[in-house]
Amino acid sequence: MTPRAVITGLGVVAPTGIGVADHWSATLAGKCCITPFTRYPDTSPIQLAGQVEGFDERAHVSNKLIVQTDRFTWFALAATTMAFTDAGLDPASMDPYAVSVVTAAASGGNEFGQREIQSLWAQGSETVTAYQSIAWFYAASSGQISILHKLRGSCGVLVADTAGGLDVFGQARRVITRGGQAVVVGGTEAPLTPYALVCQADLQAMSTAGDAGDGYRPFDAAAGGYLPGEGGAMVVVESLDSARDRGAEPYAEVLGHAATHDAHHHTEPDPGGRQLARAMATAISRAGLAPHDIDVVFADAAGARGADGIEVAALRQVFGDAAGGIPVTAPKSMVGRLYSGGGPLDVSWAALALRHGVIPPTVNLDPASAGYGLTFVTEPVRPERLRHALVVARGVGGFNSALVLGAVG
Repeated sequence: MTPRAVITGLGVVAPTGIGVADHWSATLAGKCCITPFTRYPDTSPIQLAGQVEGFDERAHVSNKLIVQTDRFTWFALAATTMAFTDAGLDPASMDPYAVSVVTAAASGGNEFGQREIQSLWAQGSETVTAYQSIAWFYAASSGQISILHKLRGSCGVLVADTAGGLDVFGQARRVITRGGQAVVVGGTEAPLTPYALVCQADLQAMSTAGDAGDGYRPFDAAAGGYLPGEGGAMVVVESLDSARDRGAEPYAEVLGHAATHDAHHHTEPDPGGRQLARAMATAISRAGLAPHDIDVVFADAAGARGADGIEVAALRQVFGDAAGGIPVTAPKSMVGRLYSGGGPLDVSWAALALRHGVIPPTVNLDPASAGYGLTFVTEPVRPERLRHALVVARGVGGFNSALVLGAVG
């Protein structure tokens, strides 16, 4: 029998809170955690962002690692420890070769890298630290997590912008089905630095709004772009047999994943949404389900009318006439788009929804104005049936990813 992969631990570092309890409480309260962005007032192309407040890296990361790593890795290290604790799993007690680490990254160690490049140009190469070579790059978090917890299973990083945050769960499921005991999986981002924001601004997709209620309104008639955010989530994915042997209560099962590419344009998505729809349909099929089995969709929610319309078109291709009756939610409207941290945070929301029987809301959305004919969730809802969730993510450049989670019963 093929081993089943289940989620047993969640670690969240996000604008909605540090730790699962605070994050879930803020979520159910519909608290918009997008706030005025004041870190770089003279150079910032945005006025608002989803910022992680109250994060003290010294409480989560050793002084040695603080010097050697970037904020995005601090988030990942903190979230990983939380996920292990939440799972009731001590990595030191496990076979280190049976535990793997897979993260997603979209931009790497922005703050660290910018600081070292500024030192290079202003003061010369002798002022650049040796840690520049290991702190900025995409795989830094995977490597540091593996080293800290002495995990010697497969270790890697996937880079596909926001879509990569779901792709890692497909990889985790493959590791489990091939005999792995557990996988630390997820992604965190810290893209709120001048150089990173300039790169994002070039896409001309970010909102310039100054009021949090207007800044990021996916699917709304007034949608004017997205707002970036920092943070994300790390998740423990474990074999069901391992979880049961130690009496753990899984949040959800990872049932099916699929990834596609638009092969259309280097920044713009395929206007017909065909490959996005194929990713969704394939993920559902690989989960052994049919579209009518899906009880909620956690949408990609680009926050622009054109891109949101493409996602709606893809949903209609997959669900047909039934699309209008399926609850669609985008709780990321509370935190902004976290790039590779967004998919893992959506998975955490979906897993919590399946455990508690509650669909979290989308904020700053007026469903009546949307005009898409879908059932958008704008307040916490307890549906009669909540067994299967579809999570969707898209990345700049045509990347599409879809993941199906199921309640464990």
